[in-house]
Amino acid sequence: MGQEITQGRFSTEDFLCFGERLERETRLLESWLLEGCFERGHHLGGVELEAWLVDGEAAPAPLNQACIERIGDPLVVPELARFNLELNSQPRALCGGVLSHLADELAATWNKCDLLAREQGARMAMIGILPTVTQADLCLDNMSPLRRYHALDEQLFKLRGGEAVELDIVGRERLRLRHPDVMLEAATTSLQIHLRVNPDQVVRYYNASKILAAPLVALSANSPYLFGCDLWDETRVPLFEQAVAVGGDALTRRVTFGVRYLRRSVMELFQANLDRYPVLLPRLLGQADGRLAHLCLHNGTIWRWNRPLVGFSDQGVPHLRIEHRVLPAGPSLEDCVANAALYFGLVFSLANAPEPPETQLPHIAAAGNFYRAARHGLAARVTWLDGCSGALGRLCAERLLPMAMAGLVSMGVDPAEAAHWLGIVRERLRRRQTGALWQRRWVARHGRDMRGLTLAYLERQERGGPVHQWGV
Repeated sequence: MGQEITQGRFSTEDFLCFGERLERETRLLESWLLEGCFERGHHLGGVELEAWLVDGEAAPAPLNQACIERIGDPLVVPELARFNLELNSQPRALCGGVLSHLADELAATWNKCDLLAREQGARMAMIGILPTVTQADLCLDNMSPLRRYHALDEQLFKLRGGEAVELDIVGRERLRLRHPDVMLEAATTSLQIHLRVNPDQVVRYYNASKILAAPLVALSANSPYLFGCDLWDETRVPLFEQAVAVGGDALTRRVTFGVRYLRRSVMELFQANLDRYPVLLPRLLGQADGRLAHLCLHNGTIWRWNRPLVGFSDQGVPHLRIEHRVLPAGPSLEDCVANAALYFGLVFSLANAPEPPETQLPHIAAAGNFYRAARHGLAARVTWLDGCSGALGRLCAERLLPMAMAGLVSMGVDPAEAAHWLGIVRERLRRRQTGALWQRRWVARHGRDMRGLTLAYLERQERGGPVHQWGV
């Protein structure tokens, strides 16, 4: 979805031609996988951090175009709404002091963006759902002026049969409403973690990423409020799933945990893309099949919580990445890097375990764990690999943190580096304070003042320090 298109309206011929190109590129990908054409080497990692722009009243500030033009950095790009930005890191080998280098890079980019935002009378915020966002803010006038976003909204509208989006989230409270367009999705901002893996390992890493979605979303939860309602610890999950829903079929949901693990090949997902998902953006791209441009564009309109990606080196050699999409943005840059460290360490340990973890935990249990963790956070009761069940917070403290430490060191990350970043997660667990729990504690003390909550959150975010150090 990072690819811009040059038209917003499509004909029947456009869909037919795009479908033909998509079929050819899918078969080409299949042959590359069979012939071993993919790049191999040390694991590389990186992140995408989505951010809000807010004004002096802590409300969304639709100023991303002015900021992006002044920044002039290809790693800073627009998001769906004019009040969102996306900051990207460079891919790095996961060894040595990689996590601190990632933190320094993100901080430098963040500070540059924040300085320019302040020149426009705004400031940057990293939080899953901005407490002050209103339904009125999520309108087409606030959509970023890119054709792909307007075309996406039009195609989703058609697939819904011209009906409005029906939102119904049951959490601590219930929120029900109708919304006319895709802009509900703009209320969700995330930290997306990318991991390049070797082709013969991608099945194990992908399945491990699914299993880990539950502890990762609980430990990082930072989105308890939407339009003043107290919902899930990570309300982004049901909001995003429902914001782009086009039908009730579990096999064709555009935002999905999926219905099973991979069995033999990542090709199973790309074949499902071809067979089950209607094309949304049938823009013919003037690139040879060898760049898989149409396959990648189509894949970018299917938002699995763990998504396979195909990329290319500067020399045109393809590689495979897993995009882990379950984490919200924030609460601090330190928390974001600590969350990435936890994912990298855990996925390495699970994917390289002697017995594949997917043989020990049925997919339906992994999916149930994920949705309970998103709803209840660290208090969620989950089933783990050996069939035991219990509170997720205890599982993380007793079993997953040591596993993450072992995984990072095995990858080649400096032990002191690994201990520092995982120590942030350890303290978060010890003090039982995720971003979601901090927001609820603030409200319990000061009342349900969404502006006051957001300003207090921003004050602590700008002061520095991870969320476990924040007072209310």
